[in-house]
Amino acid sequence: MKTTFYVILNIKTIKGIESFGKLEIGNNHMVARRLFGMLKGRPVNSDEGFIHMDLMETREGLPMNLEVLHCTLAELGENIQTITKEVFKCQTLQDGRY
Repeated sequence: MKTTFYVILNIKTIKGIESFGKLEIGNNHMVARRLFGMLKGRPVNSDEGFIHMDLMETREGLPMNLEVLHCTLAELGENIQTITKEVFKCQTLQDGRY
């Protein structure tokens, strides 16, 4: 079964944590880790922040949370731009380097 990586967008509401988006980022572990490392925000160490971005891996059909950042609304916008740009670069490279 194929391994895939994606970022889940979550927001804290009065009902709890609600997911509101999912960004697929491919199946290369190194690329996924490097891309998530480029994102703005702070590691989640407690119950802080209202917006969370979770780096997820699905392996053999089972989701696994690898890392979590909390960010501001402005950082979320920049992070989505970064993810879009990097995925576009990865998808369009002709020689396979990335």
